[in-house]
Amino acid sequence: MTPIAGGVASYAEPDSPLNKVAGLGFGGRPDPAALDAVESAFADRGQPVQPEVASLADPEFLEMLAGRGYRLVSFENVLGRALGGPVERVTPPGVTVEPSDDAAFETWLDVVVEASLTPDTQGVPWLEEFPREVLENAERDAAALVRRYLARLDGEPAGGGSMRLADGIAQLTGAATAPACRRRGIQSALLAARLADATAAGCDVAVITVQPGSRSQENAQRRGFDLLYTRAVLTLVG
Repeated sequence: MTPIAGGVASYAEPDSPLNKVAGLGFGGRPDPAALDAVESAFADRGQPVQPEVASLADPEFLEMLAGRGYRLVSFENVLGRALGGPVERVTPPGVTVEPSDDAAFETWLDVVVEASLTPDTQGVPWLEEFPREVLENAERDAAALVRRYLARLDGEPAGGGSMRLADGIAQLTGAATAPACRRRGIQSALLAARLADATAAGCDVAVITVQPGSRSQENAQRRGFDLLYTRAVLTLVG
C-alpha cells in the first residue's frame, strides 16, 4: 500500500476488489509526480487505476483527473452515525448472529462469498463482478483486520458481516445474505449486532459504504445512519 493525498493506493492480485486508490483527495490535490508513480505501478501489473474521490474533494482536483484521462464509472454513498447510547439488538424470528471465530471462518467465508456472487438488485447495481477465487482471496487478506459475524436462519448459515475498529471509528466493512434467506431481517440483525459491539468497544462513530438506493442503504438509515458524502469511482482510460 502507498499513501497518496490523504488516501492509499493498494494492490492485492490481478482483478481483486482491493485494487484501488481509496480516499484520494482527502489530503488535498496529489503531487502529479506521486500520481504518475501510482499510475505506473498499476500499469506495470496490467491493472487499471481506480480512484475513489469524495464529493467533498476540491472540484479542481476532479478537473485535473479528467485532464489525465479519468472517467466516471459509478457512485457509492458513505453513511455515518454517532454512537454512545444503547443499541437494541434486532432478533427476527429464527435469526441469530454470533461472532465468527477462526474455527467458523470457512463457514463464514463460504456464505459471504456465495451471497456476494448474487448481489441484491435493488438500487444502483454494482458494476464490477469478480470470480469466486478472487473474492475468497480478498476476504482472507482482510480477515486479520476485522471482526467477523455469522448469521444463521433456523440454525443454518444464512449471512455474514464484518467490522473494523480504529481510533474510535467503527467501519462496517461488508455484509451479505444468502439469496434464499433475503427479506428475513438478517441484514438488520447483522447491522444491529455490530453497532452494539462498536458501542461497547467505546467507538464514537460508525460508517458504512452502500450502493445508492440499495436495500443496504434503507436498512442503515432505519438504524440512524445519514449520508456523509457520495464518492465517485473513476478509472483511467487509454
